[in-house]
Amino acid sequence: MGGATAGAAAEETSIFGHAPVEPVRTAAYGEHPDQVVDFYLPPPGTDGAARPAPLVLLFHGGAWRAPYDRRHVSPFAAFLAGRGLAVASVEYRRGGTDPARAGRWPETFDDIAAAVDTVPGLVRELGFPGADPDRVVLTGHSAGGHAVLWAAARHRLPSGTPWHLPSPSPLRGVVALAPIADLATARALDVCSGAVDELLGERGGDDDELTARLALADPAALLPTAIPTTIMQGGTDIDVPPAVADAFAAAATRAGQDVRLVRTEGGHFPPIDPTTPAAHTVSDEIARLAGQTRPRST
Repeated sequence: MGGATAGAAAEETSIFGHAPVEPVRTAAYGEHPDQVVDFYLPPPGTDGAARPAPLVLLFHGGAWRAPYDRRHVSPFAAFLAGRGLAVASVEYRRGGTDPARAGRWPETFDDIAAAVDTVPGLVRELGFPGADPDRVVLTGHSAGGHAVLWAAARHRLPSGTPWHLPSPSPLRGVVALAPIADLATARALDVCSGAVDELLGERGGDDDELTARLALADPAALLPTAIPTTIMQGGTDIDVPPAVADAFAAAATRAGQDVRLVRTEGGHFPPIDPTTPAAHTVSDEIARLAGQTRPRST
């Protein structure tokens, strides 16, 4: 276990050691200070003209906790842009010690839904020639992986819930990276030291209310989605163990949905570290789902 722990620490040091990359533009998708999105656009072609690229909505991880924000995925967002993808890196409310900033239940879910519904239209409004809002792929890491899997399943929610959609979102696909994909399994494994119960606002609280919220928040309980879905999971991940992704894939199989499960080299952070082969695999998979089979390489 010592070797695995040391390896995980080195991966974490690498990802948080990259200097943040400034976006081309930051825009608001709502009124709360955390309801903002950073845009990273691909470079123009050799003739200097911008060509519409698939739009990737990127949700960062951090166990839905306020100290972790989108800055640590800005190098990854810039990397994806360099590979020919237009990236919208989404901020959203997370839990913390300041009640005025809200977060978790239900605000985190409000923001995930609002971003997915609003950002493609925002791209049209801002007139980015290098982003195609009709070719949208969702990707997210860890807690952000949960976000994108949940966002793709909103049409599976009961019709009376605030986030319900009458039909699937018009997405090309979902690529979830080391996701907290199955909340029941994550709770059983105590992933991120009680993060799921914190997200649902019921740590040490009412069991019946927790059960009700889990039914609405757990992507594994909202299958099938009919949206192409890939999970990329590090084989040595000790932050979100592979058992969580395996449980989601098994639930998808039982529900009749074919989910692609890809094992990447290393643990939790390589899929979002631009210096790793795993990040290139992620980029290629996003491009494949978007219908862009030949991403620009760096």
